[in-house]
Order: sequence, then structure tokens, then C-alpha cells
Amino acid sequence: MSVTVRDVMGRVAIAVQEDAGFADIAAAMERYRVGAVAVIDAERRPVGVVSEDDLLLRETGAPGGPGALLDPGRRRREHRKALGVTAVEIMSTPPVTVTPGTPVRVAARLMHEKRIKQLPVIDPVTGRIVGTVHQSDLLRIFNRPVEDIRADIAEVIGREADPECLDVLIECGMVTIRGRVHRRSQISHLVEAVRAVEGVIGVTTEITFAKNDLVVPPLH
Repeated sequence: MSVTVRDVMGRVAIAVQEDAGFADIAAAMERYRVGAVAVIDAERRPVGVVSEDDLLLRETGAPGGPGALLDPGRRRREHRKALGVTAVEIMSTPPVTVTPGTPVRVAARLMHEKRIKQLPVIDPVTGRIVGTVHQSDLLRIFNRPVEDIRADIAEVIGREADPECLDVLIECGMVTIRGRVHRRSQISHLVEAVRAVEGVIGVTTEITFAKNDLVVPPLH
């Protein structure tokens, strides 16, 4: 069964209003021990995010990093943030959000690609913030009990092959599958399905097959 953001998210929505001042934003970050907070409008819908980096621009009063010199648009945005005094003036937009039904793997991929450590969780209907999911929350899936992982893998194998013909070894999230299947094409389908099980880090196989259905007959 796929684990979703709903299963690991924090129920506290870490956010500030658009008119929150610099001190209020810093206080919220310190209170919740986070590196960023969502900025919400009057309807509790996220409109942006203020990070520690955004606050540092306000402190230093100048755009940072060599990238700003090469990107005039970025330099203007950072200059605007450096002069800002409220959340709506300092924030980065648009906010990257997920819903409670977002698969954990998708949320983890977003964090990696966007280089962020937390995401506002919004209601898919109203768009209002309902919680926050942190990078540490997502890492919980790799601490799943081995028997839970084994049960999910057994379910997958039951759909893809004959469970009586396969043995599964699980060690630290790494899965090794040994045995025999009827068709060679079953192996790739099986590996893909097992890799999608939450808590599985990698899959190796030692599987033989009775029929090579991937062989393309020669043309005459």
C-alpha cells in the first residue's frame, strides 16, 4: 500500500499572515525550529514561503551569491526582499505545496528538486493549509518494520508471479528476490512493483525463467 503525505505529515500548519513583520517571522521559525514558513492569505491559502535565506537578505541588505550577478531578474527580486518589512514583501513565490493524498515519494522528489526541507500541505478542494510535512517526516518510511515491508512485497508478488517459486530477503531496506518465474518479462514487472513498496531502498534479483518471451523472432 502506498504511503501518502497524510500518513506522515504534521498537523500543525507552520505559517504566518501576509502582513507579519520580520520579528514575527523569525519568532515563528525559532518556535517551531524550522528553516522556512508558509505565508497565507486571509483565507488560509499559501501564497508564498519565507526562508532563512530570505531573512538574511533583509539583514545584509544586498543580494547574495554569484548567481545574482549573472541573473538580473534574480538580483531585482533579492533587492526587493532585502528592502521588505512584511512577509508578503520578503516571501518567495509561488509556494511549492502538496496535498494529504500526495504519495510520499512524490513529496520527497519535490523537496530534492526544489532544495527545500518542508512543504505546506493544502486541502485539494479549498486550497487552505492543513499542515506541514518535513523532510524528517518523509524519512520515516525507511524505518518501517521489516514485517510490514515483507507483507506488502508478498502482496505484490502474489499479483505478478507464483509466490511459492520465489524467496525474499530484506536487509536494511535492500530486497533480494530469488527463484523462478514462468516468463522472462515477469522479472522487470516484479522488480518495478517491489521497488514501489514504501520502505524499499533497492532491489536485486537472482531469478531464472522458463520461457524467454522477450526474444524477437528474426525477420525472413
